[in-house]
Amino acid sequence: MFLNADIVVKIVMLGLVSASIGTWTVLIAKTIELRRARARIRSSIERLQEARGLAEARLALGGDDPLASALIAEALREFRLSSDLSSAGGLKERVASSFAEIERAESLSIRRGTGLLASVGSTGPFIGLFGTVWGIMNSFIGISKAQTTNLAVVAPGIAEALLATAIGLIAAIPAVLIYNHLARQTSAYLELVSNLSGELLRIVSRDLDRGVQQAPAALRAAE
Repeated sequence: MFLNADIVVKIVMLGLVSASIGTWTVLIAKTIELRRARARIRSSIERLQEARGLAEARLALGGDDPLASALIAEALREFRLSSDLSSAGGLKERVASSFAEIERAESLSIRRGTGLLASVGSTGPFIGLFGTVWGIMNSFIGISKAQTTNLAVVAPGIAEALLATAIGLIAAIPAVLIYNHLARQTSAYLELVSNLSGELLRIVSRDLDRGVQQAPAALRAAE
């Protein structure tokens, strides 16, 4: 049926097949990425639970987790920028604000690629329907040219047209299911990121409770 289809219907079918391949590729890639990221974050949280300060936290991680290292680096940077202030009252809030920006950036990064799934899921059936309408229209044109309503003449064109809708549904339904699955997995990962951020904020709070002068010392020790 595909080989005998109109060029427009062929393009629609090939586009939908490509979209379906892209959908499964995203599933495999994001599953691997999320699994590794979750394992890395869990390991970092376990290591940080025994850290008494930022210096110990950086040494405990050893650069194995880029996200945790970025959070610690941002906290130390804020300590350095605030070292000449008479009061450290707002330092924890500034660190929390910086952490929130890093978390937002991580959220955007981990969701990269899933937009394809939403697009395929929402447009796939309509693209397939377009191919069907186009194919049926050509079938009716063929009927008028052949001057006959014989089913043997009409059926092949209609079957080719309906195949486009079937492929559209085959592409769209898994895309929607995969999108929802990855959305749940991503939410679970971002919850771990929030836990990591909270653990580091508690470490920052401990450094502050030891005294403002501890911060530069922690910075020098960590660097």
